[in-house]
Amino acid sequence: MLQALREKSSGWVATVILGLLIVPFALLGIGDYMTGRAENYAVRIKLPPSWWQSAPSIWPVSKLWDEEEISLQDYRIRLDIERNQARQAQGEQFDSRAFESLENKRRILDVMIDERLAQMVAREAGVVIPDELVRRTIQNYPQFQVDGKFNAQRYQAMLSGANPPMTPRTFEGTVRDDLLTVAVTGSLARSAFVSKPYGERLASMLLEKRDVVVAHVELKPDVAEVAAADIEAWYKAHSDEYQSPETATLEYVEVNAATLPEPTADEAQLRARYEQQKDKLGTPEQRLVSHILIEVDAAAGADGQKVAQEKAAKLAAQARAGADFAALAKANSADAGSAQNGGDLGWIERNGMMVKPFEDAVFSTEGVAITDPVKSDFGWHVIQVREVRAGQTRSFDEVRDELAREELANGRERAYNELLGALVDDLMKNPAGFAEAAAKHGLAVQKATVTQGAGDGILALPAVQREAFSESRIQSGSVSDPVNITADHSVLLRVLSHQPQQPLALEQVRERVVAAVRADRASKAAEKTATAIAAAVRKGEALSAQAEAAGARVQEMPGMMRHMPLITAEAMKAIFSAPRPAAGAPSASQVEMPDGSWIAFQIKAVHDGKDDQSMPAAERQMLRQQLVVSSGNQSAMGVVARLRKQAVIAVSESQL
Repeated sequence: MLQALREKSSGWVATVILGLLIVPFALLGIGDYMTGRAENYAVRIKLPPSWWQSAPSIWPVSKLWDEEEISLQDYRIRLDIERNQARQAQGEQFDSRAFESLENKRRILDVMIDERLAQMVAREAGVVIPDELVRRTIQNYPQFQVDGKFNAQRYQAMLSGANPPMTPRTFEGTVRDDLLTVAVTGSLARSAFVSKPYGERLASMLLEKRDVVVAHVELKPDVAEVAAADIEAWYKAHSDEYQSPETATLEYVEVNAATLPEPTADEAQLRARYEQQKDKLGTPEQRLVSHILIEVDAAAGADGQKVAQEKAAKLAAQARAGADFAALAKANSADAGSAQNGGDLGWIERNGMMVKPFEDAVFSTEGVAITDPVKSDFGWHVIQVREVRAGQTRSFDEVRDELAREELANGRERAYNELLGALVDDLMKNPAGFAEAAAKHGLAVQKATVTQGAGDGILALPAVQREAFSESRIQSGSVSDPVNITADHSVLLRVLSHQPQQPLALEQVRERVVAAVRADRASKAAEKTATAIAAAVRKGEALSAQAEAAGARVQEMPGMMRHMPLITAEAMKAIFSAPRPAAGAPSASQVEMPDGSWIAFQIKAVHDGKDDQSMPAAERQMLRQQLVVSSGNQSAMGVVARLRKQAVIAVSESQL
């Protein structure tokens, strides 16, 4: 039998089958068949070449397409940034469930896709962001400044404290990508224009004024009997409004640095701290620098590197011989950001803002000098040190109080972190021993029953409420991770019992239902009155007379404009959507107010913006410029939308 199998497997049919199998294995890899491929990206974007935008995406033409990925790490970093910004902006109103929804995550990812498309187009067009622009942009970030000036220590500390930590090189790459995006979208926005007739129409609309008379039909108390059938019908139709609140019974432990023993700092510790930080105390050495960049690709061969180095050496020799360095830079430097300024980079410090070979060369010179060519990833640099400011270090006595404050703060932070870490370690070893772990570290276990969306003190904080009412915490009964109240104050909790929302019996909420029915009847009565007033006005009756007969309050509101927050947004929309009054055709309508009352209004006159001379010419010109900017932004969005249609975008849904 084995011989028969051998003969059949060595024939021409078997050879053809084996050949067909080899092709997919060779192209895709046997691992794909055995284990499948794990997607390790958030989005993969493929864009056809600019010179063949209709190129098909099939192999082998697809090899011409530009392909990039948005990594999972980049996506998660952006998600964390957006989450923190939303939490800061919304405060206690922040809803973590809404933020973590798939729709919101896709919204954030769509923004990243648009940015990456703009960057891909910019790179293909040869747009280059110079190092100097990146450096100055970073130095202008307020979060990296102390007393209005860039602070290298703060910069390094914030990057290392980020989640996840970032190196200056990584952050500079992020800034460069952002500037690349702006280079495309910003240039489109700046190049936009609005034709004069179109601009005048828009300005006329925005500056339009309307003289309006409003009759406010207030709610009148409804004291009529509410039938049992009406009560039952309202209760059933609005059952979601009559629920008992969701509650949870918790036990929790607070770890608060403010309640820990005050740390001490002796003289020896302060002097040791001074010696460690001596170089950072005071004013660091600064050097005024210019440079000429001879660009060469980092991957260029030895011949390309040699040509660039020789050109740089020749320029350095010319500068040492007395040639004007600024003129040489303007004529030869590939750094577009500094070349037009004669290669000027301003004052720099030894703080990692420049690439290391460049920085080492600057601070290795004996004062004012022109260096030999220095190689970096960007090419060869000829550096001119034009001036030196010596650094100054403050004495121990001058900074003793400052060091003492830092030492005490660090000691308190260290004690807090050690206590919190030890408590978490004990709970990981014995998750059921919540009380034992707390007692071991001298902490009290507290108990409380909290209502969702309510409470006192720390139990009312959104972060604590999220943990208290999270499904995982309710189901498992496990201890939460530390919930940060402040930087040195945390809470660990677990749910002992949970009571979900329950429908309240009609008898428990009968009075609320009756009040709601009466409020609804009062609102409908006000609507009927307002509708009748508006209908009568459209027939030629005077609004004031109709309002007086109905007991409505009348108010003249001349010169209303779209942006004026005089009444609700819905009412303003209704007023400016109403037709213009004409002879024999008065314009009137009605709209509901937030409290259930209604207003009837009449448009007495419409004044076009182009006829309004009350706005100064400068303000009208500013308005037109804003219209141009808005039009430019729409153009930029349109370009990105077209790129989306051309691109092949694969989203890793399972990773979101």
